[in-house]
Amino acid sequence: MAHHDLVVIGGGPAGYIAAIRAAQLGKNVACVEREPLLGGTCLRVGCIPSKAMLESSHLYEQARHDLADRGVAVEGVSLDLPKMHTHRTTTVQTLAGGIVGLFEKNGVAHYAGHATFTDGKTIRVAGEEDRTVTADAFLVCTGSTPSTLPGIEIDEERVVSSTGALEFDEVPKRLVVIGAGYIGLELGTVWRRLGAEVIVLEYLDRILPGMDKDLAREALKVCKRQGLDFRLKTKVTGVETTGDGCRVSVEGGDPIEADRVLVAVGRKPNTENLGLDAAGVALTDRGFIEVDDHWQTSAANIYAVGDVVGGAMLAHKAEEEGVACVERLYSGYGHIDYDIIPGVVYTEPEIATVGKTEEQLKDAGVKYRKGKFPFAASGRARAMGDTTGFVKVLADAETDRILGVHMIGAHVGELIAEAGAAMQFGASSEDVARTCHAHPTLSEAFKEACLAVDGRTLNL
Repeated sequence: MAHHDLVVIGGGPAGYIAAIRAAQLGKNVACVEREPLLGGTCLRVGCIPSKAMLESSHLYEQARHDLADRGVAVEGVSLDLPKMHTHRTTTVQTLAGGIVGLFEKNGVAHYAGHATFTDGKTIRVAGEEDRTVTADAFLVCTGSTPSTLPGIEIDEERVVSSTGALEFDEVPKRLVVIGAGYIGLELGTVWRRLGAEVIVLEYLDRILPGMDKDLAREALKVCKRQGLDFRLKTKVTGVETTGDGCRVSVEGGDPIEADRVLVAVGRKPNTENLGLDAAGVALTDRGFIEVDDHWQTSAANIYAVGDVVGGAMLAHKAEEEGVACVERLYSGYGHIDYDIIPGVVYTEPEIATVGKTEEQLKDAGVKYRKGKFPFAASGRARAMGDTTGFVKVLADAETDRILGVHMIGAHVGELIAEAGAAMQFGASSEDVARTCHAHPTLSEAFKEACLAVDGRTLNL
């Protein structure tokens, strides 16, 4: 029987990062992961492989349609889908191996297998070598899995989740995507670039639920121009497989035929078969683990972070929670500002956001001013030949403190970090406006948007 100061259950972004940080704080730490590769959904079948496919498909589309306009003549461009998949899988395996190396470097024990609590201080790890492990504290970071809808059974062949949508061995002629959130747009974009007809069905009257409406409206226009077929206010009632295809039933409309169907309607927590009852860990009505403000569960020595506790189901949010939880546990202080968690949609152009939306500020009765600057007025964007989108800044009307920043355009997934850093340190729009930005860069658009809050843009 092994004993540790801390046992982390789950080797995804929250788990492996928390384990490493606890080890840095001098603790004897182990991490249990049931999948063959460390890294969780994000690394194995989520963030990383999807970005590999997004990048490859973007290069393919550029070579076919865009490079000629820049004086680069390319002939005979063809798709090698197996090689594209090889790049994806190699990327995943390399990064997963890197986590193994990080565990070795930091002295974190790795147990391969499925963990089940037998009581509040003991787990059984079922794997190639079954073992019993005890600990002074446990951290549950078991993540989430794709959700579905009533009447839709995911088989990962014809009707797929985000996992199956990464594995198509040929480009579908017609792909129906159910859900117009982050995952639906990203994976729909991949297969549209590679030649599929893509139809996106969304129950709401808008795409990207929860995101700033101004940003979502612009994203809808851009995606439509790129060839995605959106059908909003559409309720899907079922999906039937028909041999070599699928038939999607929608309320009040004719069925839609497709080769494949991607169900991208959210995610649900992984809390089953963990023995949480035996450990005295309470769940919410939706199956998430209940935690207090310091990520402690109803069991005194068991904590939980990441997707399994709800909130924004994002890898970087999970990582920050993992670090904050173990730092509070072992150093007495750990904090995360949930108002400054960025979100990025890796379409082309990218969509990025941090802080409050206009709708949230209006609902809360907060008075604000806003500034907006289009990339069409950016010298760097012009030189790149990619002028789509804008940067919008929302600032408190009285204090000028930045409350939210919303961007759509080339590489805004990188630009949003400056906005987050500014907000973390309580910056005003005036602070950013008076900060010298290199020219010509895309980041100047953020500075100009901050100038626009006070009605004094210099390049528009």
